[in-house]
Amino acid sequence: MSETIECRAGRRGRTWVVHVPEYGVYGHGRTLKAAHENTTQGLALVGVTAEVRLIPMTPELEKLRIVEDAYTAALIEAVAALALRRTTMSDIALATGVPAKRAKQLLAQQAKDSPPSADLSPAEDAD
Repeated sequence: MSETIECRAGRRGRTWVVHVPEYGVYGHGRTLKAAHENTTQGLALVGVTAEVRLIPMTPELEKLRIVEDAYTAALIEAVAALALRRTTMSDIALATGVPAKRAKQLLAQQAKDSPPSADLSPAEDAD
């Protein structure tokens, strides 16, 4: 199973319904786990043995994803701004409420995504 197939799962009444159009396969289930198993079995019937990843889709979940993306963008901006001010990593973590390891990851991601214009290295902790 080297290939991963991403499928959207939507609610229809009390059931999750999945469609995999590239293989003409449908799956369903009262739970996401049941829908995943049913979809995997349907793909197996047409000779596809790939990893199936369901993406639950409802208006509420879409709204949640939008808010999470906005939060992540704001967090990256805050961590980068604090790093530009030579704030220690432990202070960045305390100020943003994220673990220092996550703050470091966000800094690395921000540095990778933006042009090299300024040193975003936080000050060394003097603890």
